[in-house]
Parts: sequence; structure tokens; C-alpha cells
Amino acid sequence: MGKCTSFTYPLDPAQQSALLQILNQGNYRSATVEHAQAAADGEDYRVVLYNSGKCLVQGKGAEDFVLFVLEPEVLKGAGVGYEDVLDPDALRPRMGVDESGKGDFFGPLVVAAAYVDEPLVGRMRELGVKDSKSITSDKRMTEIARELHKGLGTQRYTLISIGPAAYNRLYAKMRNVNRILAWAHARAIENLLDQVPDCPLAISDQFGNKSQVEKALMAKGRKIELIQRHKAESDIAVAAASILARARFIHALKDMAEKYGAPFPKGASAAVRAAAIELVRKREPNILLETAKCHFKTTDAVLTQLNLTRDTLGPAGHILSKTAATRGKPSD
Repeated sequence: MGKCTSFTYPLDPAQQSALLQILNQGNYRSATVEHAQAAADGEDYRVVLYNSGKCLVQGKGAEDFVLFVLEPEVLKGAGVGYEDVLDPDALRPRMGVDESGKGDFFGPLVVAAAYVDEPLVGRMRELGVKDSKSITSDKRMTEIARELHKGLGTQRYTLISIGPAAYNRLYAKMRNVNRILAWAHARAIENLLDQVPDCPLAISDQFGNKSQVEKALMAKGRKIELIQRHKAESDIAVAAASILARARFIHALKDMAEKYGAPFPKGASAAVRAAAIELVRKREPNILLETAKCHFKTTDAVLTQLNLTRDTLGPAGHILSKTAATRGKPSD
């Protein structure tokens, strides 16, 4: 397993004093960093103590500094290298479930479920698996997803991709984003249980009452323990699912761009609205039903800019109006 090259710790006043004393010794070269009480370079690493009390250690030699200096002399406790002792559940067989595309106007809603056990946790740590939101490069996201696919194989993860047209039909029927999420999470769990029937636990982020997912599960899925919690992406199984889901979402946007010969930006920003306006101008209003989640308020902004109303989307236009269903709003 490769060494970690970046560590961050909040230090109390006594710990800050201890670290400053260490850095003032002759083994470190002083450095200048903005907003820092002190900064120093060691062999293959830099230590920065910010005015806020945050300590940042980065570089190839960062882990050795944490193991042999920071933990014993400042933190007075062991953590690095003992993650599995401190958190025995980290190696427990389980599946993580996460989604991508919920807050994106264009493209599908993708839900992934990924199974992990002790050997797989080790492989994922080597890959640097972490929450997809912290991976800013689409290229890097795709690379990690490809490696996850190799490591998990097709039998230990599953993807549910709901394209815009199908998503709009589901929303018109369910009238609530969380119900759609619950249905998709349940399908992902059920599909993965077909491949890993003995999986005892499923973990996902908190997006609503977990009873919605439990009710959507079929007979075999109701036997699994379901845990929903905030910031579930800190669990490596959920982080793996988030990467797989986001990579599929990114791929879907690229496919749409090739199909329609137009850009499909992520999110729901002004750039997204501009792209949608141009798309409708070149084609017709109904193109939004095929490419976008039409209950987003972005739809109204686009139509208003073009002096159109939801009537131009046909009967589904008003059913998908945000004002017609205010619960389960996406973060747009």
C-alpha cells in the first residue's frame, strides 16, 4: 500500500507550542507561508502551522514525520497505520450506495452500489479512493473508475442510470426527488444482492427518511441492514460508489454532446442556462425533455428568456413544474 502524502490536524495551544519547539530545532529549514505561525521543510516534506491552529504536513516524507515525530511528540497518540484497529468496521463486508447527477440540470441520475471486503478495502486505499466531490479532474475520476472496475469486476458493483426522458416520466409520476432516489437506491441494492447475496450491510448518504428505501426494497433486500448517515462518503465503499456513479454520469454527458452536437455543462449555473437556451434555439423546446431534468427552475429561466411557457413542452410541462411539487427539491 502506498504512503499517504498529505495530513491535516487541528492542534490545541499546547500542541501548537510543542510543534513550534520542534520546528525551531536545527533539523528543519524555515519557510515562509502566508497566514502561518511557522513553516519548515524537512527531508521530502513540509510542515505548516497556520494561525488557525491547523497543521498541514505534505510531501513524500509526510507519513514518516507524522509517525515518528508528530504523533509521539505532539499528538501523544497513534493513528496512522492503525486505522483498522481504531475502526474495526472499516474492513467489514458491506456495500456503499451513492448517486450522481441529482444537482445537474443536464444528463441522467446515476446510482451506484459497490461491495467491499477486507482485500478490496486494501486495493481501494492503494488507488486513493475518496469521495468523488473531492476529485476535481474528470480525467482522474475516469481513471480511478476504470481501476475500480478492474478490481471489483462486474460482479461486485452495479449501476442504475436514469436518463433525462425516463427521469422526467418518473418525476411526473412520483412528484418528489427523494422518492426517485429511494427507488433507484433500492434497485441498486437489489441488483448487487443478486451478485453478492451474503452482503449484510448497505451504507448510503442521508437524503430522506430511510423507510422510503426500505419500502422500495423487494423481499431479499429487506433482510439487509440499511444505514443512512450524513457524510457517508467518508466510508470507502460509499466513496467507491460515488466515483463509479460520477464517472458514468460524465460519460453520459459526453455521449449526449456527440449525439446532439452541443455542449452539456455540469451543474445548474448560468453557463448551463446559456447552453440550454442555445440548444432550444437550434432545435425545439421539447429537446429539454430528452436532455434535462425539467422540474429544475432552470427550465423556467430558459423558457422565460426565450419568451416561451411550459405549454410548449406539452402536457408534461406543467406536471414537471417546480411550483407544482415543492417537496424533495434538488440543490439547483
